Formats: sequence, structure tokens, C-alpha cells
Amino acid sequence: MTDPFVVVGADAAGLSAASKFRREAPDREVVVFEKGRWISYAYCGMPYFVAGYVDRMSDLLSLSPGEVDERGVDLRRETEVVAVDPDAKRVTVETAAGDRREQAYDDLLVATGARADPGPFDVRGVDGAFTLHDMDAAAAIDAYVAEPDGYDPDRADVSAVDRERVDRNAAMPAPETAAVVGGGYVGVEVAEALAERGLDVHVFHRSGHLLSPFGEAVGTRVEAALEAEGVAVHTDAPVESLVGDDRIEAIEIAESTDAAVGGETVPVDMAVVGVGIRPNTDLLDGTGVDLGPGEAIRVDDRGRTSLPDVYAAGDCATARHAVTGEPDWTPLGLTANRAGRAIGATVAGDPTPVGDIAGTAAVKAFDTEAARVGLLDPEAAAEAGFDPVTETVTAGSRSGYYPGAAETDVTLVADRDTGRLLGGSIVGTDRAAIRIDTLATAIEADMTVAEVERLDLAYAPPFSPVWDPILVAAKVLNGALDD
Repeated sequence: MTDPFVVVGADAAGLSAASKFRREAPDREVVVFEKGRWISYAYCGMPYFVAGYVDRMSDLLSLSPGEVDERGVDLRRETEVVAVDPDAKRVTVETAAGDRREQAYDDLLVATGARADPGPFDVRGVDGAFTLHDMDAAAAIDAYVAEPDGYDPDRADVSAVDRERVDRNAAMPAPETAAVVGGGYVGVEVAEALAERGLDVHVFHRSGHLLSPFGEAVGTRVEAALEAEGVAVHTDAPVESLVGDDRIEAIEIAESTDAAVGGETVPVDMAVVGVGIRPNTDLLDGTGVDLGPGEAIRVDDRGRTSLPDVYAAGDCATARHAVTGEPDWTPLGLTANRAGRAIGATVAGDPTPVGDIAGTAAVKAFDTEAARVGLLDPEAAAEAGFDPVTETVTAGSRSGYYPGAAETDVTLVADRDTGRLLGGSIVGTDRAAIRIDTLATAIEADMTVAEVERLDLAYAPPFSPVWDPILVAAKVLNGALDD
């Protein structure tokens, strides 16, 4: 085989691209380099493994190395791409043993994902302090929270796991109190997971409400849901430092408007830091590649970078925002899989757009579901050139007389001048999150609020009232636009 397609990274974007390319171009070689041992795993499922909702770590794997090999993909694990020479069209790779060599490419896909950004908190070398951004971390946390004589090693049933790290954490005394630093997606999901494992959990978030990108209405409901299950939520409570030498001992809180914790030290014997992530772009240092928002690799509508025959996809790359039309960085699973598949088709000779993004996301806190899409922040909308108008309504999830009906809060944002729907969020306990797909579709179609109000959504008492909560919100917002 000739004209190799080289892929860097063997997770969602990388293997989606390699698999699609292999089907479409069977006569060309495809080589996938992965610097670690893990491939094709469900990052979003890790908190649910820690919670115990998922019995075995292997349940989070989509493909095994053997299955990748059966697809005709040359997968090389524990082989890191450390440099790219776009002029010579080759990459430099280094094996786990330290051996270096070069690999030529005809087309190159950078699908290196992102890594946890612990901010000022260095968790390395501190027992009981973690970030949760890879499977080895999930396995270690799962082992650490278990009683030493009650840990089931078969839960981490994948050969790629760092067994030494797991065994070391399993032998430590089980924690009783945990701090979750950061109240975003990971923070909320980890708080639920640790509470399910019987720990006393504190969540510390520097802003005024949890899940900041979802808006205040969602943050308030999610905070209440966590507190109802015994989780202590501290907002306006930036963490100053992690206290402890060999093992975590406490969280030190900076002075803040939250008098309950401001300036205090809260004793804990476990901490999970989830304050953000950073795209992995180091291998392109010195190439002159254009970067975009979040320092992610800037790409066009086919996933092409500013370097010839070099593509990027997944958590390391930007995508065009469906509302603003500008590059944006919103790392999510569907975005990575979809872009990888499209690039695989393009490289094989079938030009395919990677698709726009709208930041569609969902999260749960016990029985409370929340979701968001588009532009919700008024300042961000104004900066994008819109005149945002926002309304929040509360409506029933089903006909009031039907069992299971629950209050659902819907927030919609529209542009006053055009009436165009810009964004929305939903929170509730009765199938609230999945309703966001209606809004995502409307945003992708550039619909106005008036058009959303006229949508023929399904009505039947077990599923929705006559006026679905989305229709109610659109009706109220449409009235506000006329004022």
C-alpha cells in the first residue's frame, strides 16, 4: 500500500476517521499512532463508572485493539508523535522504549484530544488528589473510594489499566469526605458519583451558580438537587489551595462573598479537581499552524488546518459555531466522532463537511436533568453582534392529571432585531434534557422564535401537555420581542 493516511490519536475522532477511510479507500495504508495504551473509550462514562452505575471498565470501551486490527487499520499503541514536519510531510515518533523514527504521510490527521488543566492545583504526588480525564484516573478513584477489604479488582478488567496505580489506591484507607473543585460538567457528575459511594461531598465553585454555561436557572435547580442528596454546594467560593504533603488533608478557600466558607480551611481526605481542560497541540509547535479559540487548532469546514494536507478533529480542534458562524472550541463527544468520520471520507476522496456545532450538551444531578444549546450568555450574544432578549418559563412536562408530571424550566434567548433563536436551556426531573434536541434543530435551521412557537410538537398526556414547555417558552419570548 502507498500514500499513507497517518492519524495521531486513537479515540473518538481518530478511529472514526481511520475506520471510515479504510472502508472508502481499501488500497491505501492507514496508520494510527497512540501514545498511551487506551483506545476508543467513553470519556463521558467515567463518572458513572466511579458511581457504580457501570459494573466493569470494559463496558466503557467501544473498540479493542484486536477489533481495530480486523478493520485493516495499522494501530501502534505506546508510540507518541513528538514532531511534525509539514514541508517534508513526515512525523517523528517515539516508542515507550525511547526509540525514535520517522513516518511519511500523504495526509495527516491530528486527533490528540485534550488534557485536564488543574489550574494552580498540582495533584501529582499527593495521595487522594485527582483529576478525572482518563481511564487510569477513573480506575484509581474507584479503587481509592472503596474499603481496602471490599475493593473488587475485576471492576478494572482491561489489560491497559495501570494496575500498580490501582492497587496502590485500593490499599489506602477509604476516604470519608471529598472536595470537588469546580462546578461544571465534571464537577456535578463527580459530586453525584462520590455521594453515591457514600462520601460526604463538598462542591466548590468560584462563580455564583453551578454549570455557568447553562445559565442561572439551570444552576439554581441543579444546586438544589445536589443539596437534597446531602451534597454541600459552595458558590462564590474559589479554592485557594490543596492542603497536604503526601496525602490530601484539606481545601483552603479564598476570601469570597460566601461567608460560610470564605477564608476557611475545610478538612477533606479526597479531592477531585475539575476546573477545565486544554487542547493537546504541542506536537505542532514550530509548524506555524493557526490556532483559534481556546488555543485549539483552527480548521475549516472540511477539518483542514492551515498546513497543507494536515487535518484536525476532536477536542484539539475548533469548529464553526452554528449561531455566530465563527470558529469556536466546544469539546464534546459527538463533535469528535462526526468530524473524524467526515475527514476520513474527505481524505478518501469524498469531500464531506465536518458540520457546525451549537454547544449542545446535557448533564444530570441525581434525578434532575439539564441541557443547553447555542448562545445563552447575554454578553457573549451582544459581542457576537446580536441584541439578546431572554425569557425563562416554568411549565409542566406532561398533562397535569397524568402521573409523573413535573415542573420544567425553559430559558430561551433570541435576537430582538430578527427574532432568530440564539440559544436555550432546560432543566427538570421528567425527561427534560432530551427536549434540548428540538432547540438544537431549530438553531441549526436558523429558525425564529415565532417559527418555533408554531412547531407541531407531539401531544399525548403521558409525554407532553398540549403546549410543550418549549412552545410555552417560545410564546412568552415572542411576546417579549414585540414589546
